[in-house]
Amino acid sequence: MTYPPPASEPPVPLAPQQYAPALPLNPSDQRLWATLIHVGGIVFGVLPSLIGFLVLKDRGLFVRDHTRTALNFQITMILLQVAAAIVTMIGSFLLIVLIGIPILIIGLVAALGGAVLVIVFSIMAAIAANRGELYTYPAWSAIPFVH
Repeated sequence: MTYPPPASEPPVPLAPQQYAPALPLNPSDQRLWATLIHVGGIVFGVLPSLIGFLVLKDRGLFVRDHTRTALNFQITMILLQVAAAIVTMIGSFLLIVLIGIPILIIGLVAALGGAVLVIVFSIMAAIAANRGELYTYPAWSAIPFVH
């Protein structure tokens, strides 16, 4: 058969390409990815855990559990930061109009506390992941959005 086919021959349909299933990661790679996802959450927020969960969830149970727990924690911390920002804005507005210093302080303390929680718990989770242990964030700091 010549390429391109002569006009008298109908084109041959191509078979659809199928992707091979992803191979499971070995235990050391699972520990590495879980550690990187927890540490990446300190700098990049929810992105490392979201991307890691979507890409690596079928590559091993250990990395799936760690990415899922990190994703739940990061989503909860985003909600805390949004709530703290709203309280801070309300406090700022009331500071101008009335006396809203206590509300402003509450919002700022909540925002700072959330940042400290992300740093401390992410480091603790990364250390546990590097040791090959499963880590569960405290129940009050991680709402289970992703199961």
